[in-house]
Amino acid sequence: MNRSISQIALVVNDYDEAIDFYTNKLNFKLVEDTTLSETKRWVVVSPQGTNGCNLLLAKAATDEQRNSVGNQTGGRVFLFLHTDDFWRDYNLMKEKAVEFTSEPRNEKYGTVVVFKDLYGNLWDMIGQGIS
Repeated sequence: MNRSISQIALVVNDYDEAIDFYTNKLNFKLVEDTTLSETKRWVVVSPQGTNGCNLLLAKAATDEQRNSVGNQTGGRVFLFLHTDDFWRDYNLMKEKAVEFTSEPRNEKYGTVVVFKDLYGNLWDMIGQGIS
């Protein structure tokens, strides 16, 4: 049996502002942007150089969905971004005014820092540890 998670839906307020954040601040690529109706699009972004899981940017359509924007996991870290060059990506994100909640720290599994996306969802960025 061969299965994988191909996409995770991330509820957003606006397609275009979310595309801008993920492509310009986090350097993700826009994989697909297809109009499905006047109010709905199929928007997929992905980290550069990955064949793994993508993010489906899903515009909130109900009050319940709008209330979950930025807090999809009740304040816990939601997504984990692995990088082959922690300091390159950390410095680029700082230059682009991505908000970090702490300073980078070394853990057994690598160098890690928590940052917020444009709506406040928490992410871990994890890279190679420092000797």
